[in-house]
Amino acid sequence: MSGAQTEYKRVAEENVTLPCHHRLGLLEPRSLDIEWLLDDSKANQKVVITYSGGNVYNDLNEEQKGRVSFTSNFLAGDASLHIVSLQPSDAGQYTCKVKNAGQYEWYRITLIVLEKPSKPKCWVEGELFEGKELSLQCNSASGTAPISYQWQRISDKEGKLGHLPPTARVNISNPGQVLMKNLTQMVTGLYQCTASNEAGQENCVVQVTVQYARSVGMVAGAVCGVVAGISLVFLSVWLTIRRKEKKRYEEEEAPNEIREDAEAPKAHLVKPGSSSSGSRSSRTGSSSTRSTANSASRSQRTLSTEATPHITPPQYSRVETEGREIDPKKVNHATLMKMGATPVMLPAQSRAFQTV
Repeated sequence: MSGAQTEYKRVAEENVTLPCHHRLGLLEPRSLDIEWLLDDSKANQKVVITYSGGNVYNDLNEEQKGRVSFTSNFLAGDASLHIVSLQPSDAGQYTCKVKNAGQYEWYRITLIVLEKPSKPKCWVEGELFEGKELSLQCNSASGTAPISYQWQRISDKEGKLGHLPPTARVNISNPGQVLMKNLTQMVTGLYQCTASNEAGQENCVVQVTVQYARSVGMVAGAVCGVVAGISLVFLSVWLTIRRKEKKRYEEEEAPNEIREDAEAPKAHLVKPGSSSSGSRSSRTGSSSTRSTANSASRSQRTLSTEATPHITPPQYSRVETEGREIDPKKVNHATLMKMGATPVMLPAQSRAFQTV
């Protein structure tokens, strides 16, 4: 019985050959047994590949199916295991057991599969203004620990890497973070973060542009001015529309309005001395009296109840009856009735005038 133990480190996706040499193949070839076992990180033991009864079985482990094989003439003494396209799940302790005619040989090999850091993500946190502060962040989601981070500044167009600005400080508890305070225009530029481990490295780049505080104020002022201008334009348009609508409304409503200060129609007043004489005056007086009576009756309904009704005869200056002149002051009620006059009730304030 003999044994040996060693360790192999390989990067994921690479190939590896785990050695296993024996001297038992010449004793009884038909009774030779070869077996490779894997104890993974979870302490689970799996059969990788075996030779028994003259047959090879290499599909016993589903995760390694099609990726494992014997390297050469295992019957002659070389039972080394060949694994292609390594995966992180292939890591663990491998054991090679060879048995023949009651004799045993075994070998133990520890395989470590290293995984390169995934491409890191870079970003900036903080305010990119003069006098403010910011932090550069870098993180790789996967990869074999430990993963180290390094920030560098790309100094020119050729991509040469240089040192960080003097004000930059690396966070010891989080190496992927760089702090910068009291920003100036000198900080503006490209920065590269490199994430690395034993398996390899990956990097990312981020742009930092520090803005002038004065330019920021100018931009803000310009934006406010534009907003105010647009608001004034909309306000002017709205006021113009409202003014036109009001003018149109006034033009449409003007014919329907009754003006309080409009002058009433002028009445024709006849003085007592202006009436004609004779029979023509009598007929005219009679007609006027009837018209006045109708007007007075309509006016009577609108006057105050305090108005005193009077039977007022037509006021004529001169009346001819049977060829004689009659003094208006001496005309009595009976004479007027004979002449065909109609009694009319008029308000007291209209006694002196007669409306024609």
